[in-house]
Amino acid sequence: MDAVRTDPESPSTPHAPQRQRHRHRKPKAMNAAARRALVLAATAPVAGAVLAGPSAFAADKSAAAAATVPDAVEPPLSEADSAMAANLGERVNNPSLAKDGTLSGVVLDSASDKVIWGHNASTALMPASNVKLATATAALSELGPEHRFTTKVVYSNGTLTLVGDGDRTLSSADLGEMARTAVDGLKAAGVTNVKVAIDDSLFPEPTMAEGWRPDYYDDQISPVRALSVDGKLSADTALDAGKVFAAKLAERGVTVDGDVTRGKATGGDVPVAQKLSPTVAELVRTMLKTSNNDMAETLLRKTAIKAGQPATFEGGTEAVRQVLGQRYGIPLDNVVLKDGSGLSRSTRIPAATIAAILDNATEPRNGYVLGPILEGLPVAGEAGSTLGPEYARFDDPNSKCAVNKVRAKTGTLTGAVALSGVTQGKDGRWKVFSFVENNSTAATSQITDAMDGLAATVNGCWA
Repeated sequence: MDAVRTDPESPSTPHAPQRQRHRHRKPKAMNAAARRALVLAATAPVAGAVLAGPSAFAADKSAAAAATVPDAVEPPLSEADSAMAANLGERVNNPSLAKDGTLSGVVLDSASDKVIWGHNASTALMPASNVKLATATAALSELGPEHRFTTKVVYSNGTLTLVGDGDRTLSSADLGEMARTAVDGLKAAGVTNVKVAIDDSLFPEPTMAEGWRPDYYDDQISPVRALSVDGKLSADTALDAGKVFAAKLAERGVTVDGDVTRGKATGGDVPVAQKLSPTVAELVRTMLKTSNNDMAETLLRKTAIKAGQPATFEGGTEAVRQVLGQRYGIPLDNVVLKDGSGLSRSTRIPAATIAAILDNATEPRNGYVLGPILEGLPVAGEAGSTLGPEYARFDDPNSKCAVNKVRAKTGTLTGAVALSGVTQGKDGRWKVFSFVENNSTAATSQITDAMDGLAATVNGCWA
């Protein structure tokens, strides 16, 4: 889930950018990178039904691509978009957002990439868990949506070694099934006593990311290791998994000699059991819907390895930058990434960049790879997600109208609240929005209510 902290820290407020207007010349002929560069640059206001899947965006964008726009003429905003932009211009002055704080926000038309409204859109702020959108994009692109992680058990010289591959969904039941398979092989070979070791060497010894607080451990996240069990937070998730595995062996009549230790599997070890994780697509959907920090940091390291980078915060964030900037042409001006979860208080991303990441996922050509991002966005009012009633989201008079009509990624740290997602506007066209607020002195519940109200305004239900 999103991290909600009570520390008094607050990030430095970046300088506000110069505001400027941009025209899109022959917008449908532009490549994606050029369009997104314009989106990032357009920071000034342009004017004073739940998403079923990415196919809705594909149809929307295909229809827009068929339209022709005269050279150097940007069509005016529709009546609905003009009203929405005017309402947003008023509502960003909500005291819960504006008092002592800074808000970076932008709304795009998904089909045309036209900037409908912007407010400090290029101001880089602390985005909290909205960082997971960047992590998800890189993981899906590098690893592929169908890729799975493989946890293995190997045998050599009287020792069973449990080898981690970064599966944060591994459960006690899974380890029990792996133990059953291993024991069947051991008994067939006449082996009744073993030692148990764990190999979590896929990732280096855990460190803390720049901008993490020590009390995040065992509260928001665990030290990042390649082996864990039941998604539990602990100082040593790999050792925990090894102990569960040893207990499962004992339950099946195998004597485990000594304590569980760390070891390293070799190419000569005999494979005796394995467990495949859900696909990366499924992991991304879960990670976004529940804002799972441990899953995000594991995906970051697996992405780094696939990209030829070290399995560290630095290697992972470099891999993310390469995917966003080089593969998709998303401008990274003012972007500072320090982790994959968004817990770091040193990360900075403008709302315009977050919107560009989401808009990139709506491109029909990216549907197969990046579709899980749209599918994983929490739905307003969806129980079990970070926009559910258990978090008191979309439950006040100004936002109730948007229940089941907005999909968005939440983000919450002390001094930072973000909400970025997609919804259909009053004109029936899909909108991409991002709102990031830093340093408001209002209560978190008041800030999130105001943010939900902005999303409802984009939907057009709060007129």
